[in-house]
Amino acid sequence: MLSSNSSFLEQLTGRLAPLRWEITATRSGAEALEVLHERGNIEVLLLDPLLPDLLPSEFCGMVRQRFPNVEILTLNSQTGHLLVGSSAPTPFASRLADLLYHGSDARELRAVPVEPTYERSSSPTPGLRGMVGDSAAMQRVYSMTHKVAPRDTTVLVLGESGTGKDLVAQAVHMISPRQKSPFVVVNCAAIPEALLEAELFGYAKGAFTGALQSRIGRIHAAQGGTLFLDEIGDMPLSLQSKILRFLEQGEVQRLGSNDNLKVDVRVVAATNGALPKMVREKQFREDLYYRLAVFPIHLAPLRERDHDLSKLAHFFASKFSPGIHLTPEAVAALYKHDWPGNVRELRNVMERASIMVGANREITPAEILI
Repeated sequence: MLSSNSSFLEQLTGRLAPLRWEITATRSGAEALEVLHERGNIEVLLLDPLLPDLLPSEFCGMVRQRFPNVEILTLNSQTGHLLVGSSAPTPFASRLADLLYHGSDARELRAVPVEPTYERSSSPTPGLRGMVGDSAAMQRVYSMTHKVAPRDTTVLVLGESGTGKDLVAQAVHMISPRQKSPFVVVNCAAIPEALLEAELFGYAKGAFTGALQSRIGRIHAAQGGTLFLDEIGDMPLSLQSKILRFLEQGEVQRLGSNDNLKVDVRVVAATNGALPKMVREKQFREDLYYRLAVFPIHLAPLRERDHDLSKLAHFFASKFSPGIHLTPEAVAALYKHDWPGNVRELRNVMERASIMVGANREITPAEILI
């Protein structure tokens, strides 16, 4: 059973457990896929379409592709309606309807086509884990991320520092078919240039002084999964040609070795720099830029997300001090700031405010230190 509604899961488990069915409850699409993979003997999946991390259509597609023998029954925790993925209810679905509706209301069972469609126009696109906000700018980010995640397309996440580019990269991996494989992060700005090539591509024993044994690189370590190249704009020009070859050929060559190793890695890159400007100034390879920018996702700065500012502030305040709230005057004070540090800066401000407020349960302008 898959639902983010805890009380619904408890009620459903209570009804099914007496029949001695072996029941496993999960609360997210990623968790359900993990159980399906580990158990291998699941026959029926009861799905609440209100998933916290995946679109129902995308989740069903993944299950049908990986576990074709699993029967998917959609059971809406809000309406109680059971929908079955065939033109007529299966015996199991009919029996389940009898249980859920105590026989008298079994008419609530409704059959839907094998490939069900889900109404999306009446509600916003599901968000991404760790990201807060429902402004138009964030809805575009959610929509684009959900669309590209199931594919192997290279993604370039653009945005100012502190906008949450790493969260988008993680989401691309976690809602993709690669989510059970490694998610490897390389911060191109944090590793010295002299070490970055060896870190990315690995090296053979004796390749340089101190190379006492061979080692695979971060690219190879991401085999089957996702490689996140953070701050790609800071990658040295000397390395960019090798990254380009890896992207085009799917091969890596360790330092000190002539062997080309095939790798299956999906790449997500991110930068807070203006790559087109860097290309014009010969600071970034034009061919690499176009190879990375197959599917760009732009994160708007917080100053362009006024609709989200209050929601984010309340989210962080309750995270650092549950039960606390902001006065209208405190919220007004937040709106007077330009937030050059974006969401990261707001998070820090709210953490300070939750400390400054002491035993009080409300944050006033006096605690908003900007």
